[in-house]
Amino acid sequence: MNSILRKTIVTTGLTGIVLSAAAQKNDNIINVNAAKITSTIQPTMWGVFFEDINMGADGGLYAELVKNRSFEFDTPLMGWKMNGGKVKEGDFLVLNRKAADSVNPRFLRVNVHDAQRAGDMSITNEGFRGMGIKKGVDYNFSVLYSLQKTGVILHVELIDSTGKIVGSTSLTPNDNSEGWHRAEASFAADATVMKAKMRLWFEGNGVIDLDMISLFPSDTWKGRKGGLRADMVQLLADMKPGFIRFPGGCIVEGRDLSQRYQWKKTIGPVEDRQLSINRWNTEFAHRLTPDYYQTFGLGFYEYFQLAEDIGASPLPILNAGMACQFNTAELVPVSQIDPYVQDALDLIEFANGDANTRWGKVRAEMGHPAPFNLKMMGIGNENWGPQYLERLKIFTKAIKDKYPDILLVNSSGTDPNGERFQLLNDSLRKWKADIIDEHYYRRPEWFFQNAKRYDSYDPNGSKVFAGEYAAQSDKTVSVDNKNNWLTALSEAAFMTGLERNADVVYMASYAPLFAHIDAWQWTPDLIWVNNLQAYGTTDYQVQKLYALHKGTNGISILQNGEEIAGKDSLYATAAIDKNTNELIIKLVNAQDKPQVKQIQVDGKKLAANGKLITLQSDDLNAMNSFENPMNVSPKEDALAIKGKQINLTLKPYSFTIVKVKML
Repeated sequence: MNSILRKTIVTTGLTGIVLSAAAQKNDNIINVNAAKITSTIQPTMWGVFFEDINMGADGGLYAELVKNRSFEFDTPLMGWKMNGGKVKEGDFLVLNRKAADSVNPRFLRVNVHDAQRAGDMSITNEGFRGMGIKKGVDYNFSVLYSLQKTGVILHVELIDSTGKIVGSTSLTPNDNSEGWHRAEASFAADATVMKAKMRLWFEGNGVIDLDMISLFPSDTWKGRKGGLRADMVQLLADMKPGFIRFPGGCIVEGRDLSQRYQWKKTIGPVEDRQLSINRWNTEFAHRLTPDYYQTFGLGFYEYFQLAEDIGASPLPILNAGMACQFNTAELVPVSQIDPYVQDALDLIEFANGDANTRWGKVRAEMGHPAPFNLKMMGIGNENWGPQYLERLKIFTKAIKDKYPDILLVNSSGTDPNGERFQLLNDSLRKWKADIIDEHYYRRPEWFFQNAKRYDSYDPNGSKVFAGEYAAQSDKTVSVDNKNNWLTALSEAAFMTGLERNADVVYMASYAPLFAHIDAWQWTPDLIWVNNLQAYGTTDYQVQKLYALHKGTNGISILQNGEEIAGKDSLYATAAIDKNTNELIIKLVNAQDKPQVKQIQVDGKKLAANGKLITLQSDDLNAMNSFENPMNVSPKEDALAIKGKQINLTLKPYSFTIVKVKML
């Protein structure tokens, strides 16, 4: 081990990672009883948590390439540039029809006169830190228009940093009847460009109004028009998550209640979804992002659809009548809480109601007649204090009276200990709350030291949702946090304790999920993207391995009659999968030296051959990257089994999974 790194770990309290001075008797023997079931592992055990932070939605998962497509940002022409030698004062005007359309009031009016080439009159959109364009892929352009005077031809061009055209098309709007009309055109790109722009230039003479100027790649997830970025969704699908929590996170609360997430504004035609500023826009002075808004093209319908696509249970989180308590702590009076409660009731109807109900009909008209099979929802995100409990009690009664089978997730605040946590945890357990959401952003040593956190929790009491956690290589909210192998290894060790206590911990998810390399506010994050690429971090590889190999039931695994949770820097959990009839053992060696172990399996006969899956690096600072996305990635080998004995040499700094069929 690097001497500086060793000193850092020891002085911060991670003494368990250092090799013991002397081994104890039988410390090389691990006893597994495959017939002794200790817990039931929920299908939802390992999931993902999505929040529109780090440009996770607009500019990320939502594949729209045009920024400020409907001119609704606080600065109406943000992201756009007007050009042309023939442009005169007043040729480009942003009009506001708020009295007629309060949801999408602004549009662009263009007075085109004697224009023959791009240099005469054009508008250029910069995209979200540029537009990622791929050679050979078709791009779908669309626009809402209204002709005030006919005679305009629209030319759409993708250009690189030198101004070279890498794809183009043209269209002639010709419907001059009253109202708005849609025009569409598709074209292929002939080059790959990381940061292209879209130029729309005008030919002819006429006056045209433009709104919802949009450009999507055709290779979206499942090929859906106006859909999601396929490579980002694929990384989620590859994990086979048990659930997806959405839409946040602090997005749910908003800096104040006017900025809170309101699901009803995110459904229906995209042009009718009211844009909102993203609360991460100005949250951090070190990462100001004034162009960060939510268009809600990725709205609640799309979230439910995404959950269905990847086989995950949906877990929506709703505002509890409280804005972010770190920002404004604005509250809706209890006497005015009814609309917030009604939103929760209506959401269940939207997800599960048949097409004859008010909100079930809306879902059906959007293209999904069948219910989404919602089973759980959260009330509030990281809210705390008696004011939260007062509002939560009202929500709980109303929801349980009408939908008694819906499981409710309740907040335990921002931290895993302290007065805030204690008040909420004690109160919620007295109320016999369904699920309590615990969050922890801590340094790696905290995760190593807390592998036994849930050993003392009552398995017959309220269940735990480890809703947000991530090891911080530096400190919380530090720009220097890294997704390195030390953070991932510490999470792997901690997760052995979550799985060992699966009768207490029903669900867990790392957070945040996505981050754009040019537009992040918070780090570390599970998956990093740029305009063309996406990769899973070391932490992602750990989460994926747990999710793919979770099993159905926990079983006994002991060393010298004790749980394996940190002694000699070893951590372990074991399960069986009744569906595949497999034994699954997970082991974390946090030492800088190999550990030789003999696993003695009782209660079941084993096949002669199994699988050995290893995630390992000798360098605790190792990271994955765009250049080397699989730098730290699982390696699979065949494993010979001798009767009931499995002989292993656990590599230094390793996370190992043993899988073997039971006979």
